[in-house]
Formats: sequence, structure tokens, C-alpha cells
Amino acid sequence: MNEHSPIYERNTLEFVTVALEFCSFIENTKEVSLFDFVDKATKLLPLLYLKAALLPEIESDDDIELELTVTEDMYESVRERIADLLGEYDAYLDTFHPDMQYSDAPIAAFISENLADVYQDTGNFVSLFRQGNEDIMQEAMAVCRTNFIEFWGQPLLNALKAMHSLRYNASLEPDTNEEEQE
Repeated sequence: MNEHSPIYERNTLEFVTVALEFCSFIENTKEVSLFDFVDKATKLLPLLYLKAALLPEIESDDDIELELTVTEDMYESVRERIADLLGEYDAYLDTFHPDMQYSDAPIAAFISENLADVYQDTGNFVSLFRQGNEDIMQEAMAVCRTNFIEFWGQPLLNALKAMHSLRYNASLEPDTNEEEQE
């Protein structure tokens, strides 16, 4: 074991921890209320963004082929569960969409799709990292960092912005028991 490898650096290990927490959170959306989901997501997403931004820069090795585990069905299942939980709050207007510069009309985006995009890459990363093969772990880091920069960093921030508005500006209330609702 090479303890000087970037896979054992503090920032890497902290990213692994937060990515695992995020994936577990996303996989268990059936077990939380809308308020609790939004509340936790607005705390977890900035941490995931920060830890991804601190990943060390590693050159990708084109000779290593990664076996990705998050399938289209898993992606779609996560997206649907989040969409069902968020309901009418899932859609928001996306000002960072690449087509926005050519459009006079607002472009709708979906928190559920943004979070499923983040889940797909972090889920693959966590699965690969768990294998314990240092070459695969290092390549997984390189790919995850590149994908963060090019693909899922902005959707994470877009979802966070929409969820921040839900959490602090919408009329979402913490769940109360049925006696209080009567």
C-alpha cells in the first residue's frame, strides 16, 4: 500500500465519505419527508461540492477501463423517486442552460434530474473505490474529478439553488403529527 498515493490523501478520503453519505441519502428517499429531504440536501450538497472541488488533480490512465455500476435503470429509479417526493417543487427555471443564450423563454430544469446526474457519477466512484484496487481507485478519482468539472458540478449547484429557495422561501414546514394537522 502506497501511503503517498493521492487516494490516501485527506481530501480524497473526505470526498469518499461525503460521496457515500450522499449516495445513501439519495437511495433512501422513500424513507424521508419532503421537508427532511430538502433540509438535508441543502446541507449535504455544498459539502459534496466542496469535497469534489478539493480532489487532487490526477492524470487519467487510458489503459484502465472502469466497470461502471450505476445502470440506466438505477439512474431512472433514483430520478423518479426524487421527482415523486418533490412533486410540484421538482421543476425550476434554469438560467445556466447552454440553450438559454439563444432563447427568449425560460428553460425548465428538474432537481430530480440534477441529483440523479450527481448520483450516477458519485455512485460509480464509490463502487469503484470500494474495490480496493489502487489503480482502479486512482482512475476513478481522475474520472470523477473530470466529470465534476465538466458534467455534474453545475447541476449540483443548480439543484442546490432551487432547493435553497424551497427550504427557506417556500411554505415547506417540518412534518407534524396528525393531531396537530387537524
